[in-house]
Amino acid sequence: MDEKLRNFDISTFQQDLIDWYETNKRDLPWRKTRDPYKIWVSEIMLQQTKVDTVIPYFHRFIEKYPTPQDLAEADEQDVLKTWEGLGYYSRARNLQNAVGEVVAKYGGKVPENKAELGSLKGVGPYTRGAILSIAYNQPEPAVDGNVMRVFSRILKMEEDIAKPQTKKIIEDYVRQLISTDNPSSFNQGIMELGALVCTPKSPACLFCPVREHCQAFAEGLEEELPIKTKGKKQKTIPYVALLIKNDKNQYIIEKRSENGLLANLWQFPMVPVGEIGMDHIENWIHGGYGIDLHIGEYKGKLKHVFSHLIWQLEIYQATTDQEATTDERICFVDQEDITLYPFPVSHQKMLKYITD
Repeated sequence: MDEKLRNFDISTFQQDLIDWYETNKRDLPWRKTRDPYKIWVSEIMLQQTKVDTVIPYFHRFIEKYPTPQDLAEADEQDVLKTWEGLGYYSRARNLQNAVGEVVAKYGGKVPENKAELGSLKGVGPYTRGAILSIAYNQPEPAVDGNVMRVFSRILKMEEDIAKPQTKKIIEDYVRQLISTDNPSSFNQGIMELGALVCTPKSPACLFCPVREHCQAFAEGLEEELPIKTKGKKQKTIPYVALLIKNDKNQYIIEKRSENGLLANLWQFPMVPVGEIGMDHIENWIHGGYGIDLHIGEYKGKLKHVFSHLIWQLEIYQATTDQEATTDERICFVDQEDITLYPFPVSHQKMLKYITD
């Protein structure tokens, strides 16, 4: 056994954590089921997204796609529209692709075999561990940022949690500490502890059910841990977004590439103004899309922050005499039909500028 666990009372730690969780756990919809598909959907939605935001999306998604077969057979654009506003849209595409594989290879039953489950697209070690422990009650670690923070403090770990090898170390510790009798409540208890008590700043140590086991608290280091180096600075890119309307009250929207950021979502045409300058926008649109237009009223600006970059968007109304183009990326859409298409949040916010 590792030196850090030599004098660690594992059985009492497990019981203290599980007792607290089962008494204090939040009433969340995905906790009312052991259906591995529904647990899978919830875990994908909860990645980098707050619980309160996820709840209504989870209800709508499960109501629309209640089984793996329903999701596998759905049109991708409908899935993206259902996901609209939740962000990180590759999660939805990967989930649908992986569920399609479950239907094709496993008859619609989410695998309980670790290797089979881990081979599915978008199912990393955390999601795999969450499904196996919560749905199938297997003692598998489910280590995300919350869990790394909790165990960095409990075990007074001074390794940088931004490094992949640190996550592997913590996974090994969790594997030694996890309850084999009730791995579901153990893993969910750690997640709940990180969300409600062992928070990033000002942890509520006086209310912590495992305080007596916490080495960081014993040495007054709970505010200093975990150690995490900062990532690269986000790159800021200025764009002009164009709300282009023709005489038939149709707006031009553009489908993004099937790969990369916001893949297969729709947007209003965006011009990288930092590269070409304001004076050349109309020529740039003509050369790129085959659209002749006239730029009109300035409508406003907005900023949208991604994990790795920032969009600074200046929004302009524009007009065109055209009703079609040969560019397959471009679609002329009646104003009342625009909301049928899945848009990223930044472009949803531009809809308020569209008027008759």
